[in-house]
Amino acid sequence: MTDPAPQPSLGAEPSLADAPTASAGEMVLRVLRVGLHVGFAVLLGVGLVRALLSETTMLRLITAIALTGLLAALYLAGTIAEKRHSAGRAPNTVRWANWWLAGVVLLWLVLLYLHADYSWLAFPLFFLHLHILGQRHSLIAVALLTASVVAAGWFHSGSLALPQILGPMVGAIFAVIMGMAYRALYTEGVNQRLALDELRATRAALAEEQHRAGTLGERTRLAREIHDTLAQGLSSIVLVSRSATAALAAGDTRAAAERLETIGATAAENLAEARDFVADLSTAGDGAHSLVGKLRRLCVATERTAAAAGRGFEITFRQDGPATALPAEVSAALIRAAQSGLANVAAHAHAKRAVLSLGYLPDAVTLDVFDDGDGMHLAQLPLEPRADGTGYGLAGLRERLGLLGGSLEIESTPGEGTVLGVRIPFTTEGSQDDA
Repeated sequence: MTDPAPQPSLGAEPSLADAPTASAGEMVLRVLRVGLHVGFAVLLGVGLVRALLSETTMLRLITAIALTGLLAALYLAGTIAEKRHSAGRAPNTVRWANWWLAGVVLLWLVLLYLHADYSWLAFPLFFLHLHILGQRHSLIAVALLTASVVAAGWFHSGSLALPQILGPMVGAIFAVIMGMAYRALYTEGVNQRLALDELRATRAALAEEQHRAGTLGERTRLAREIHDTLAQGLSSIVLVSRSATAALAAGDTRAAAERLETIGATAAENLAEARDFVADLSTAGDGAHSLVGKLRRLCVATERTAAAAGRGFEITFRQDGPATALPAEVSAALIRAAQSGLANVAAHAHAKRAVLSLGYLPDAVTLDVFDDGDGMHLAQLPLEPRADGTGYGLAGLRERLGLLGGSLEIESTPGEGTVLGVRIPFTTEGSQDDA
C-alpha cells in the first residue's frame, strides 16, 4: 500500500510487478520503494528512542510506545496488503488506501503532539501522499503536513525560528520534486511494459494469422495436387471401366480384357503418383524422369485411356527450342498443366487430334495444348470451383501458375477447337539439357 507510484489512487494503474523482466527503470523504482520503507522504519525508531531518552512521565512514555507500535503495525499491514495485490494474490486495495493513510497520519499527529522528534516522519509521509492522492490533493496534504511540523516545533520549543520554518519547507519541496521525477519514471516504465505487452500480443496475432494462412495454403495445395493426380486418374478409371462393362455386355471379351489392362496400367500410374505425393517427392528430375520424358509418357497414357473409354484421339508431342534446366516447381506446374489440358480434351472436346507443345524461349518456358474438338464459348468457363467440386482444374492451375509468376490463357471458338497456353518466366537458373 505504500508503493510510491505516482498514480491518483493506489492500484489504479498496472503494477510493474506484472512485467516479465526487470528493466533498469524498474530496478530504480524498486530501490526507491525499499528506501521509503526502510526510511520510515528508521525514522520511527529514532523518534521512539528519543522519546524514551527524554520522556520522564510514565503515562506519556507508555502512550508513546503503544502508539509507535500501533503505527508500525498499521504501516506494515498496508505494505503487505499492497505487495500481495501487486503480486496478484489479493484483491484491489484502492478503496482502503485513503483510510489507511488517514490512520497513519492521525497516529503520527498524536505522536508529534507528544514528542517533536517524530517530525522526521513527515518526509516519507510526503511521498505517501504524493503516491496515493491525486496531484492537487497531494500538494495540499504536503502543505498541511509541513505546517503541522512547523507548528509542532513551535509548540514544543516555545519559540519559532527561521530554520524551523525553512527546514520542513525545503524537505517538502524536495519531496515534491522527487515525487514528480518518480511519477515520470514510473509512467515510462508502465508505458514500456504496455508497449511490450502490445508487441507480444501483435506477434501472437501475427503468428496465428500466419498459421491460418499456412494451413489454408496447404489445404489449397493439397486440393490442387489431388485434383491433378488422383482425381483425374480415378476419373479415367471410371470411364474405362464403363467401357469395359459395355464391351462385356456386348460379348466382346477381347475388348473388355484390353480395357481392364488399361485400367490396371492407369491405376498403377496413379498409385505411383500417389506415393510421390505422400512422400512429397519432386515431380521433375533428369535422365529417365525428365520433363520431356514425362510429357511424352503422359501423351501415350492419355491416348491409351481415351481409346479404352471409346473417346480415342491422336496426341502429338512437340518440343520447340533447346531444353533448359527448370526448377522442380516449374516442371511440376508444366506437367500439371499438361495433365489438366489433355484431361479436358479427353472429357469434353470430342477431338480427333491434339498437340502438346513445349517451348523454350529466351526469357520463358511455354506449354500449349491444341485440339480440333468442339470448342466452346469462353463465358462458359468457371472462374471458381463449382459447389459439386467440379471446375477446380483451371482455377487450381491459375493459382499454381500465379505462385510462379506465370500466366494461363485460353482461346476457343465453337466448332474450331481450343488452345490452352501456359507461360512461366525463367529464373536465374543455369541452363542444361533437360531432355
